Formats: sequence, C-alpha cells, structure tokens
Amino acid sequence: MSQDINENRSNWDDRADVHANGGYGDLQKLIEDEHAITSTVKRDLAVLSPYLPKHSIKDQRLLHLQCHIGTDTLSWWRLGAKNVHGLDFSPNSLNYAKKIAKKSGAKINYVQSDARYAVKEMSDQLASFDVIVTSAGTITWLPDLNDWAQSIADLLAPGGVFMVRDNHPLLFALDNEGLEIVADYFSGTEVSYESNASYTPDSAGKIKHTHNHNWAHDFAEITHVLIAAGLTIEAIGEEQITDWKALPMLKFSESDEGWVLPDDQPHIPLTFSIVARKKI
Repeated sequence: MSQDINENRSNWDDRADVHANGGYGDLQKLIEDEHAITSTVKRDLAVLSPYLPKHSIKDQRLLHLQCHIGTDTLSWWRLGAKNVHGLDFSPNSLNYAKKIAKKSGAKINYVQSDARYAVKEMSDQLASFDVIVTSAGTITWLPDLNDWAQSIADLLAPGGVFMVRDNHPLLFALDNEGLEIVADYFSGTEVSYESNASYTPDSAGKIKHTHNHNWAHDFAEITHVLIAAGLTIEAIGEEQITDWKALPMLKFSESDEGWVLPDDQPHIPLTFSIVARKKI
C-alpha cells in the first residue's frame, strides 16, 4: 500500500508542474485579480454557505485538505476565511501553492501530509477550525477513510462544519470511455492504471511517473466513517455538473463553469456533496 501512495505522490508532483504551467489556465491573471475566485470554490461555497454563520465564510478558521497547488485555497482566503491552512501530500504541489500565495499577498499556512493523518501533522491545531473542506477529485486517492474522518473530527472546533464535494461514487464503476459499468462500485475496489497525461488539456506525454492508484468509496462508507467519528450529517447532495471532463461525452457549460452531460445522453449524478457538523 505504501508503494501505491508513493507512486501517486510522484504522479502528483508531475501533475503540479503541468497544472502550474498552463494546465490550470493563466495563473498570473488569477494572482493579479484580487477578486478572482475559482469555479470549484464557487460551487463549494454554494453547498456550504447555508450551514455557515450568516451564510458566509468570512472570519471562519479554515482547513483545505488535498489542496494541490493552492488555487482553491487562495480563493477561500479571498472570500474572508482566516487562519487558512492548506494540506497536501505532494511537496512539489505545495511549492507552487506557497509561491502563488506569496505573489498574491495571501497569508496561508501550508502543511505536507497524507490527508488521512492530518491530525498527526497538525496536533497543535486540535479543535482549531470552524470549517474543513475537500473537493474535486480527492478521496478516490485515499485507500481508506477511517483515519481521514477521525482527523477531520479532531481538527474541527465544536460546532464546526466539514464539507466534501467530489466525483460521484458511481463514476468509479464506469468506463472512462462512456457509460458502461466496468468496475465494482463498492468500497474496497482498487483500480491501478498507467497514464502519461493529467485531466487538463494538452497534458499527454508530460507526466513522467505514470503509475496511478484509485480506490472506490461508496456512499455507505463515506457517511458511516463521518458518523463514526462523531459528526452529524446535515446534508447530502447529488449534482449533474463536474469540475473536469470526467467522461468523454461531457460538454463544457459556460453558464455553469463546469462539465455536463449532453441532452441526448442518460443523465446521472456526476458529483456528490456531504455537509457534516461536529457537536457542540
């Protein structure tokens, strides 16, 4: 298992180079526009805001898990979150995240860690966060979720809120070339594959470390581990829009700033969301 994680880390170190150098668009424009917010965070906030004081992230202490190069973390800071921390297992991703934050004048603390063991690396931050978020292609890279959920519960302040918005578990079972079911849906399924590209345009051939390992997490597991960690589920959602081209037939919707199924295709959920709260 540790070899799988190490191979994923090397793969994401490579992806960071791709994403920070054109894959995520014009990062200099994002840095210079102090009001710019990523489309991912706009969708995250739409899910999260009904469960925040005054429906706002302003002055809420925030931890962003699996933050990658920090464009979304920067967006949370710009929206008014405080004591903002970003956590990721890829050192190269965090190098870019720190540079982006510095150029943007953002005060963000970055921590290198596997999200499952966040509390071990952040033991000085126990019960310190009002909000913890993770989204858009995160938990499928974690082999199991028990320690992940417990870290979230331990780091949340009493009354604090956790939100995950991610690829729908159904997508894990689908063929990447279409809507045919080719893998087991249920938790415990591992899929390993080779790819020299990332999910961004024109990235083919740019990834040197081509080994990828993903793990299925069904709804039963995701909800159970959060409840077992002492959190209360406040909302579950399923949406027909995703942050990346997860299936080849998806079309980009300018109005939604995301990817949707065309009208002539069966409509299935592409993403899910869960909001959970720590008891006071």
